[in-house]
Amino acid sequence: MKRQHHKRPRRVLARGDHLRGPRAGALRFIALNLLLFVLPFNAARTQTEVTLAPEVREFVSVDAPTVALTHARVIDGTGSAPKLDQTLIIARGQIQQLGPSASVQLPTDARVIDLQGKTVLPGLVLLHEHMFYPTGRLALFNEMGWSFPRLYLACGVTSLRTTGSVEPYTDLNIKRLIDTGKAPGPKLHVTGPYLDGGGTFATQFHVLTGPEDARRMVELWASEGATSFKAYMYITRAELAAAVAATHERKLKITGHLCAVGFREAAALGIDNLEHGIVVDTEFVPGKKPDVCPAQNDTVANLTKLDIESAPVQEMIRDLVARHVAVTSTLPVFEAFVPGRPPLQQRVLDAMTADARTQYLVARTRAAERKDSPWAVAFQKELQFERDFARAGGLLLAGTDPTGNGGVLAGFGSQREVELLVEAGFTPLEAIHIATANGAEFLGESASVGTIAAGKQADLIVVQGDPAANINDIEKVELVFKDGIGYNSAKLIESVRGSVGWR
Repeated sequence: MKRQHHKRPRRVLARGDHLRGPRAGALRFIALNLLLFVLPFNAARTQTEVTLAPEVREFVSVDAPTVALTHARVIDGTGSAPKLDQTLIIARGQIQQLGPSASVQLPTDARVIDLQGKTVLPGLVLLHEHMFYPTGRLALFNEMGWSFPRLYLACGVTSLRTTGSVEPYTDLNIKRLIDTGKAPGPKLHVTGPYLDGGGTFATQFHVLTGPEDARRMVELWASEGATSFKAYMYITRAELAAAVAATHERKLKITGHLCAVGFREAAALGIDNLEHGIVVDTEFVPGKKPDVCPAQNDTVANLTKLDIESAPVQEMIRDLVARHVAVTSTLPVFEAFVPGRPPLQQRVLDAMTADARTQYLVARTRAAERKDSPWAVAFQKELQFERDFARAGGLLLAGTDPTGNGGVLAGFGSQREVELLVEAGFTPLEAIHIATANGAEFLGESASVGTIAAGKQADLIVVQGDPAANINDIEKVELVFKDGIGYNSAKLIESVRGSVGWR
C-alpha cells in the first residue's frame, strides 16, 4: 500500500516538468493528503461492490446487477397497511423503484423473482444485541463471533448495535470481517466495553475507579472505533455523568442497564437510552439508597406490587419522553424466567451445543418448579410499561439480549421479540415499526434503512405468509437482502447447528 500511495502522486505531477523543487514537494504533499482523504469516501460509496469470500458466497442465493421482486406484499415499516401486488427493482445495493406490479416496467436484464404469497419487510434494526453468550461458567461469557452473526442475518436482522462488549476488540474485528466481505453477518454498530463500578459480578469487566476513569474509558474506546457506550449496574451518578459528557462531546450516544442509578436520575444526567424497561428500574424500591444497587430479587419482587398506572410511574414515563430518552424492549430474556411459557422451538435447541442445551433445560426446569416466582406478574407489568411508554410518545426500541439463562439466541430471539411486542398489545404493524424504523431513527440512519422506499438501501426480509395478519409468520424467513445481495436463511441456520455455546 505504501508503494501505491507514493506512486500515484508522482505519476500525476510528472505530467508537468516545471513542477520541481520546493513547489513540487509542496504539491506532492497536498496531492498525497487529498488522496488519503478521498479514499475512505470512495470505499464507503462502493461498499456493495466488496468481493465476497467463498465462505460468504456459499450462503448467497441472489446476486445480480439488477433484481426485480414481483407480486409481493410489502410491509414498508412505517406502520402503514401492507401494499399488495408490489414490485421492487433493486440495483447497486439500493431500491430503485417500488410500485404496483402492473405499472412498474421490468428492466430487460433483471433477475425476476416472483413473490406471490410472500411478504417483503425492512431488515430488522435491533438495539440490544451481543456477540457473547452465557456458557454456565461463573461470571464468564464466551464470544459467539462465528455463530451469532450468521443467526442474526438468517433471521432478518440486517443492522444491530452490540449493547455492551466483553471482548470489544473481537467485536470490532468481526465488524471489519463482515464489512470487507470475509464473514457473513449484519451491519454492526459496536458498543465499547461495559462501564461498570465497584461490585460488578463479571470477571471480564473493567471496574471504574471514579469519574475520570469513566471519561478515560470513553475516550480510549471511541478512538478504537466504538460508536456507542453502555453504563452498567454499579456505575455511580458521578461516573455516569462523566461518561455521558465524554460520549456527547464526540457526538456519540450512551445507553444503560442501570441499578445503582434510577431512570429519572439517569435521564437528568443526559443518558440517551435505557435498557430493559421498568424490570430493572430501582427508583421505586423502598429504601433505595443513592449510588447503591439493590438485590435483583428485591427489584423484581417490588415490581409485582407496583401500579404502572400510578402517578409516580406515569410521571417517570413523561419525564423520559420529555428528555427524549429511548427505552429498549428486551422481552425474550425475561420470558425465559417465567414459568409456563412456551418451550423453545426445536430449531433453537438444535443450534446449541449439547452442553449449552442441557444447561438451559436445567435452568428452565428450575424456573418451572419455583412456585413463588415473581416473574409471571413482573413480566406482565413490563408489557404494560412498554405499551404506556410508547403511547405517551416515547421512542421504544427492540432488542434480543441473548444472555439470561441461555434460552435466548441471536436471531431466533430477535423474531421472538417482535412476537412478544404483539403480546404486549401492539399491532403486528406497530411491532414491526418498532423493530425497524424506530431502531433506524435512534441510530440516525432513517435516510438509508428501517423502511422500504425508493432510494434506500436494499436491506429486506422475504417471508412466506403475512406477518401483518399473523405475526408468527415473521419466523418464516426465506431470503434476507443486505445491500441488495440475497442470503439463504435456511443455509445460514443449518451452518451453525450445534455451535452456540462453542463459537
